[in-house]
Formats: sequence, structure tokens, C-alpha cells
Amino acid sequence: MSPLAEMTTPATAAPASTTPASSTTAIDPITVEVIGSALQSIVEEMGEALVRASYSTNIKERRDCSTALFDLHGNTLCQAEHIPMHLGSFLGVIPAIRDRFVASDIAPGDVFMANDAYAGGATHLPDIVLAEPIFVDGTLVAWAVNTAHHSDFADRGHEHIYQEGIRIPPVRLYRKGELNRDLQEMFLLNCQVPRERMSDLRAQMSANRLCVQRMTELCAKYGTGLVLAAGEALQDYAERKMRAAIAAIPDGTYAFEDVFDSNQRPEAMTFKVAITVAGDEMRLDFDGPPQVRSGLNLIYTSLLAACYFTVKSVLDPTILPNAGLARPLTVTAPRGSILNCEHPAAVDGRIAAAQRVCDLVYGALAQALPGRVMAAGNGCCTGALFNGTDENGNIWVYLETIGGGGGARPAADGLSGIHVSLTNTSNLPVEALELEYPLTLLRYELVEDSAGPGTQRGGMGIRRVYRAERACRFTVEGSRMGSHPWGLEGGAEAACSQLDFGDGRTTFAGMVDLVPGQIVSITTPGGGGFGAPGARAPEAVARDLREGRISAGFAARVYGYGA
Repeated sequence: MSPLAEMTTPATAAPASTTPASSTTAIDPITVEVIGSALQSIVEEMGEALVRASYSTNIKERRDCSTALFDLHGNTLCQAEHIPMHLGSFLGVIPAIRDRFVASDIAPGDVFMANDAYAGGATHLPDIVLAEPIFVDGTLVAWAVNTAHHSDFADRGHEHIYQEGIRIPPVRLYRKGELNRDLQEMFLLNCQVPRERMSDLRAQMSANRLCVQRMTELCAKYGTGLVLAAGEALQDYAERKMRAAIAAIPDGTYAFEDVFDSNQRPEAMTFKVAITVAGDEMRLDFDGPPQVRSGLNLIYTSLLAACYFTVKSVLDPTILPNAGLARPLTVTAPRGSILNCEHPAAVDGRIAAAQRVCDLVYGALAQALPGRVMAAGNGCCTGALFNGTDENGNIWVYLETIGGGGGARPAADGLSGIHVSLTNTSNLPVEALELEYPLTLLRYELVEDSAGPGTQRGGMGIRRVYRAERACRFTVEGSRMGSHPWGLEGGAEAACSQLDFGDGRTTFAGMVDLVPGQIVSITTPGGGGFGAPGARAPEAVARDLREGRISAGFAARVYGYGA
């Protein structure tokens, strides 16, 4: 089949009104809970459909995608438990559509496609967002939205966004159920692996169509007005819970700063935050250097996504993930800075800086809520990107983001070999990697002595060692090469990132051309420790030693065990 073949056409309803349905129906808490659970089940089912129907390893294996439901105004009703960072794209896409299209011009069967950080409401170009309006009885009531990371824009520069891939404002991929073939062909022509892109877009279409069907069924069962009222009540409930959690924090200002280093920049940078709590409201004021000519910059919605996730996870993880939780929060950063960039700043690697934002918020809240915040996790999302051609001359692109150690918790050790904060992807299994790409994974292991020592130790970092079986280009994006994930309450810092090309080079060197047989080893940071290392139970040290988490020399030097 040609990669430009038509995608599955969505079902089309009759021409419709866009006047919002009434949501003034009286509603009781039990009904709110029942409908809320139904809404959450819809987005979770969307996510599973997207993963199972997708073609690329980055989505079907690594699950680098997210699904959500929005009300007709663009407020989050619920988001599946996938990638917190993707909230940044979701926050902007419906407002961007509403800015470009009048309500009367939006019809059943329309599907909007976007990825641009400045004109499309997204956060970086590989995350392609599809949004479909949901009509019930001729009225627009909600939006089905999903995003998937299309691992395609490889071997590119990152001095400004024009180098990073094709930019897509909100445009109709489908109009009233009819595929816009010209748009599809233009998009696929700009992709290196068009067959893969088309198949993943089909999976995204299927997920949204499932959402439309389920939401329509829900409204038919309970009544549209009742469902919409429940959505508003759920947002109000999330707001009340967030305000109650903030009100329990002593009023005051809590400041923290951390170092941000990246192989994309020669210099380390300092990020700062001041969190001010006043009653049941919280203000987060960030400061950072001016935006840079590399892909590290955050647009404002990326900053919001990082803040919303981190504050929620510390104050009350049970708060519903909808727009209501953001109402008591105010977030600022200087315009034109790396934490609130402006056009035409590059944004492809924005996750690295966003992870450090999470570390900043954790560090500040640890002062406000001692004993409730874990130490710093690995604090980065080390990205390994390989691309080349196979024996038939076809281009292939393989992306892996590698986890590391989680921070030690006040009453438990940190988790090892995990993604932290804003990233939640799975690893690519060895079998899938070697089946689909001309690479061999020689080692995949947790790294001895990488965890930050403490009464509770941090989690361990990961080492993955690749061997290129064909010539290819390797790109790595990393952080925490010179700075270390910090500990809390006397806990020690963790080991940082390392890279080894097997030829004496040990620096993160951007793009490197690998020859057949060449080996590259990537080691990610561990997590910081919590509490004084001297207070760690001897039996816990003995267990770590027995399990190979620490060496005998490390045990003696750090914990005094066996010395």
C-alpha cells in the first residue's frame, strides 16, 4: 500500500449547532462519582486503543502518547495516566482551534491536526495532536484529544524552531468526515518514515473515534445536561481539594535553586523558583536565563504542565487531573527566558528543562512540608536517537528515552530504573529493538553505586550498551552530566550521567556517526538519598551489598559497613 493511501474515514453526523447544552441540571455526589469514573474510563480506553493500533515502536512498545477529554471551552475534564508532559500540548490546542475557527464552522466529523509550539498549542513538533469535536443531538459538548510522539524528525539542527521539523497550526485533517488528501500528502512528504507516520495517525484517529462513540453513549444514558454538569462539578471538586491542601501549608515564601546542565550547551545554568503560599492560593515565580539557541526552551504551557503535576503529586495525589486543580495556582516566568520562551526559540528537547522545573518545585516544597517530599530523582530524560538506512535503502529512526533512579522517600528507598516526574514511557524491550533495527543491545542493567546514600537510599541508574550493526547516526540529549541529583535531610547526592563511545570519548557530544561494530554506552543518574547515611540500618546495607546495588568499597566508605 502506498504511504499516501487514505486513512480510515470517521463517521459523520448531521450538520450541527455549536450552542452549548445546558449544564444546570441538579446533580448529587454519587452521580458525579459515577459519571466521573465513566469519563476516566473513556480516556483510559482511548489510550489502550491508541497503543494497540499503532505501528511505531515508540507508541506500541514505549507508550509515548496520551489521551484526554476536554469540555467545549478547552478545559480539561480528564486525562489518562500516561505522560504528564503531554498536558502542555493539551492545554493549548483547543484554545488555538477556537482562535482560528468560528464555532459555526466546526462540524461533526471534523478532525484538527496540530503540533506547533507557537501557533498550534503544542509543546514540540514530534508530538502530533489530533482533536475531534463531540456533538450530541446537534450540539458541540466536548472534545476528544490525543497526542502521540512521532519519532521521525531525526538528524536536525536546533538553533530555532524552523530547523526542527514541519510546523502545523490547527488545520483540518478531516472536514465533515472527508480526508484532506492534500494536507496528508504534504505532511507525509516531510516525514522520513511516512508509512509509519500514516499508520500511527490512523491509530490516533481510531482512539478519538472511540472517545466520540463512548461519550455519545454516556450522554444518551444519563442525559447531556447531567453529564456536562458532572464535568463542571468534578472541576469544582478538584479546585476545593487543591485549595484545602494549599491552606494546610504555612503561609510564606519558599525559595530554591538548582543547576541545569545539558550537552546542548557549553555552560551550566541556574534555575530558581520562589513559591509563595497565601491562604488557599499558591504562586510559583520562576527565574532563568534568556532563551537559548538550542532545543531546551520551554513554552509557557510546558512550564504549567510541570508545575501542575509536581504540586499535585506533593500536596494530594488523589486530586482529579482536571482543569479545576489549576485555579488556585499562579505561575510566572520572564518572557523570552528559557522557562517561558518566545518565537522562534527551538523546543525539541524541552523535557530536560521541564524535569529541572519539577526538581525546583520539589526542593521548595520540601521546606514548606518537611518529611513529605522525596529527594531528587534522576532529573533528566536521557534521549538516544539512532537513524540510518537498511539494506533496502529505507530510512529507519529509533528513539529511546532512558530512565534512571527515583529519589529516596522519607520512609522508603527510591525506585530503581524508572522514569520520573513528567515522563512515564516504557522501555523498548531488547527483542523488539533487535527485531526492528540494525542494533544489538549488549548490556541493559542497573548501575552499581549510582544511588544516593542515605537512611533511605535513592534508586539506581540504568546502563544500556548498544552496538551498531550498520552505519548510522547517533544523537544523544542528556542532563545531570556535571550536576548531581540532590538528597534531603542529610541524604547524599547520586551519581550523574556518563557516556562512553568505546574509543576514549566520554562526553555527550551531540551527533556522532557510528560505524558497524561500534559500541556506545549510556549511563543515567541515580536518585538522591534521604536522611543521614550513617543512620541506615546495617541489615539494609548488607542487603544492598548482597543484591549488587553497592560495592564492598562503597559500603565501607559511605556506610562504614565492614570497615
